[in-house]
Amino acid sequence: MTTTQDTTITPFRIDIPQADVDDLTSRLRATRMPAPLPGDDWDTGIPSGYLQELVSAWATKFDWRDLEARLNEVPQFTTVIDGQQIHFAHVRSTVPDATPVLLTHGWPGSFLEFLHLIGPLTDPESHGGDRADAMHLIIPSLPGFGFSTPLHSAGWTTTHIAETWIHLMDRLGYDRFAAHGGDLGATVSPEIARVAPERVIGVHVNGALSFPSDVGEGARAAMSARDQDRLELVTTFMREESGYIAIQSTRPGLIGVALSDSPAAQLTWMLDKFRAWTWPLETLPDEILGREWILANASLYWFTASGGSSAYVGYAQNTWGAAPRNSGVPTAAIQFAHDVGIHSQSTDANTIVRWNDIGDRGGHFAALEEPELLIDDLRSFLREIHR
Repeated sequence: MTTTQDTTITPFRIDIPQADVDDLTSRLRATRMPAPLPGDDWDTGIPSGYLQELVSAWATKFDWRDLEARLNEVPQFTTVIDGQQIHFAHVRSTVPDATPVLLTHGWPGSFLEFLHLIGPLTDPESHGGDRADAMHLIIPSLPGFGFSTPLHSAGWTTTHIAETWIHLMDRLGYDRFAAHGGDLGATVSPEIARVAPERVIGVHVNGALSFPSDVGEGARAAMSARDQDRLELVTTFMREESGYIAIQSTRPGLIGVALSDSPAAQLTWMLDKFRAWTWPLETLPDEILGREWILANASLYWFTASGGSSAYVGYAQNTWGAAPRNSGVPTAAIQFAHDVGIHSQSTDANTIVRWNDIGDRGGHFAALEEPELLIDDLRSFLREIHR
């Protein structure tokens, strides 16, 4: 990968023009809702009453300026790597020898997923933890997501992203570090270790490390009961929920037009997955993730018009069922109730040293749904590999 000669790191402050904030409010107030479909339930989309409630709350109760001020309390920066603007938060612990940890989000999330973890991870003593667990945090926005836009070029595979993250860590002066991620971040993080195994002290993920494409009857029979259950979840997902992948991975530009023109469409497209991937399923997603967070995340996508570019990067990679090489880097995974990580299908491509099954709670968005369990597992893993 060819990188630009300009390695400047520039402080970044979020400053959305007031005209854009006003335009968002105007569009939300003018949303044209269709007549409810028969049944008007989650099987066909978002129940109309619930969607109208959230659209109304976004227009009348959500305060972007207040959120923007709070976000700007977090040190943020941009740099250009391989022609692409990369936005990231960088928070150093006051503990000099803290472990650098690179956190990578997924879709339909953003760097906002990790911001409430900054205090406990960088300053564990002030949050009832041990000073020895302190971490320096680097939280980038994936290319094509949020303020890492507009998308400069094609070819943003997980390998390309991993190489870019290595360059970012070079510029920040981190020679050795750990990597954590969920969703797309759970495929990028192990890839960082494959690109530069000598640099990565450990990989930690929540959720699946890989997605099996063809599991024979013999392999299926040899699986544990938990692995068989998760394989069935994968099968059900591909049969009943993978339509969005087909659209985003084949025609991201089409969905991009809709999502950049209608904030209600942007919210609906994401809300469907927030409901499907949180746990328990019968609880409304804003009651699990927080209404403000959902509206903040939708606002970030809206103001950066990144619905199409995030779709393009997230799912136009044809990595389903691929069998990457094993980096040899110690790898840990925490699997919550909704996750589909299959231990027996993950050991060939990853050096698994820790596998924590949480079968009775938690969904896909671990940093938001079960932050304490995620923090404890990450800390325990780093302690283990530092021995």
